[in-house]
Amino acid sequence: MMTIEIGAALPDVELASAEGATIRLRDYVGQPLVVYFYPKDDTSGCTREAQDFSALSDDFRAIGCAVLGVSRDGPAKHRKFIAKYDLTVTLASDESGTASEAFGVWVEKQLYGRKYMGIERSTWLFDAAGVLQRSWPRVRVAGHAAEVLEAVRALR
Repeated sequence: MMTIEIGAALPDVELASAEGATIRLRDYVGQPLVVYFYPKDDTSGCTREAQDFSALSDDFRAIGCAVLGVSRDGPAKHRKFIAKYDLTVTLASDESGTASEAFGVWVEKQLYGRKYMGIERSTWLFDAAGVLQRSWPRVRVAGHAAEVLEAVRALR
């Protein structure tokens, strides 16, 4: 269950960049921001999603929108993932789970009858004032990045 509703302010949480620098979400206020959470680096769906957002990164940048992909993988794993697939989207680490909890994406999942905790693939679009305008829970990867780009364009 998501804890952030349409009209809510961008949570003031900190993440680590792939280079290990601190990323503070509130520092993005002043421009539209897409935050997408994904379960794990270098898995099929997560790779496709990162490639799709990377393929459109110039389009997002051209309209002044930042895109941030977030998982609980550490910075070193993100660096390998970025290098392996030549990704251009910014990836951030939420090793502590603070952002995952704030966004409500740390959920119980089930695979082959085994229950475990993990990130639910989800995306949020915040406007330049840092107000949530749209969310996509339980994302299906195919066509998702293009749909998000169109939603950003509609903000204008």
